[in-house]
Amino acid sequence: VHQKNPSRSHRGFSASMHCTSNKLAGNTLARPVPARVYRSSRKMVSIRAFKEAVKNRLMVLNAGSSSLKFKLFTQTNDGLVPGVGGVMERIGDAANSALIAKGQTATGPKKWEVKAPASDHVSAMQTILGFLSENVSSTFKNEVAAVGHRVVHGLDISRPLMITDDVLDKISQAAVLAPLHNPASIQGIQAARTTFGNETPQVVVFDTAYHQTMPAHAYMYGLPYDLYDKHHIRRYGFHGTSHQYLAQQAAEMLGKPLDKLSAISCHLGNGSSVTAIKGGQSVDTSMGMTPLEGLLMGTRSGDLDPAVVLHLQNTLGLPPKEIDTLLNKKSGLLGVCGANDLRAVIEGAQKGNERSQLALDMFVYRVRKYIGAYTAALDGHVDAILFSAGIGENSSLIRSLITRNLEAMGVEVDAAANTATVGGKAGDISTKASKVKVLVIPTDEELSIATQTAQVLAENAARKR
Repeated sequence: VHQKNPSRSHRGFSASMHCTSNKLAGNTLARPVPARVYRSSRKMVSIRAFKEAVKNRLMVLNAGSSSLKFKLFTQTNDGLVPGVGGVMERIGDAANSALIAKGQTATGPKKWEVKAPASDHVSAMQTILGFLSENVSSTFKNEVAAVGHRVVHGLDISRPLMITDDVLDKISQAAVLAPLHNPASIQGIQAARTTFGNETPQVVVFDTAYHQTMPAHAYMYGLPYDLYDKHHIRRYGFHGTSHQYLAQQAAEMLGKPLDKLSAISCHLGNGSSVTAIKGGQSVDTSMGMTPLEGLLMGTRSGDLDPAVVLHLQNTLGLPPKEIDTLLNKKSGLLGVCGANDLRAVIEGAQKGNERSQLALDMFVYRVRKYIGAYTAALDGHVDAILFSAGIGENSSLIRSLITRNLEAMGVEVDAAANTATVGGKAGDISTKASKVKVLVIPTDEELSIATQTAQVLAENAARKR
């Protein structure tokens, strides 16, 4: 838990668009994405060892606070090839939840949208597995060589690991620090273990690893030092898999080495965070010891005066468990205006609902404030502002509101480019005169999780030889 500077260098290898699945095959992305094998802290992961360690398919599960993403990858001679993927969205909103997937068929690309009530992540997982068994392969579970899981918090675990009962217990213990995510991840892990059996490896990738490069003055709280020394109370940061991927992609788009990149990445979804990136590494991030700190989110309060919690206890008599539920599940956009989905908030604001407008203004203001703070943290040198995740990728309105009137900071957005860059498209939406580039980058946490899963499998195979 005290590790601060683990090695994170990586090497890419091209992803051929060949495919091997029985009914569905091919790339589900708008453009090929280079697969990557990460360098471990000790030695380079061998691609040959990976090929010997697994069969031909990896499945990635990525549970968010109101969504469950899945992606299949096929291992070929050229590396990992993305296959069918999708998302179960609006989990918890049973009337509007749906499974959306993309895949390549013999007659061309196809998109599925299946309306299915999903009151929780267990029912969402069941819908996804049923869809894959029906549309990908009737022998799907026998073709999966390993399953990689994204887990938000693992206490003192700071690297990807093969899942054992002890690791699962640790994830469960850490649920107190990630109450919206870790329980969902545990459900996904248990469902996958039951579905694929004990012989299929399950690997967990943690969200906190990328932020271990934060300096002490950024991750420490102004509390008695013993609380850090004895109880590890500090800022950890989250969405690390996404922010790391965004940094790598931004460096490629800008044509500069990753270790020269200075950027502010905005991962904006139902759960949101902003990260200051210097030299390709995280130097500060908006989330803290838990994902509760930082931006206003779907159901989370974000930054809050700690005295508010004392007031709720002492004046209103609320017990700690109720306060935890209030701050994590009943606050944020939901608490302000009654809707946790920003699309519904925007719709309400456009209809003149004052509380919807207030929630929208609060969300935008909080992001703008962090961008200003992190510009200072980066000594005023910012190559690019990066937008990603469900809101960042798909809402040109939110991007416009966040970047408006920032010309003095060197930020100018091209309105036409901004409007056109939605629906999974990547692009530069800044004007030619803008000193700070504004990039929209669809995040691919699944690819990062798949490559780290491959890393663990390869290292285990190497140890057995």
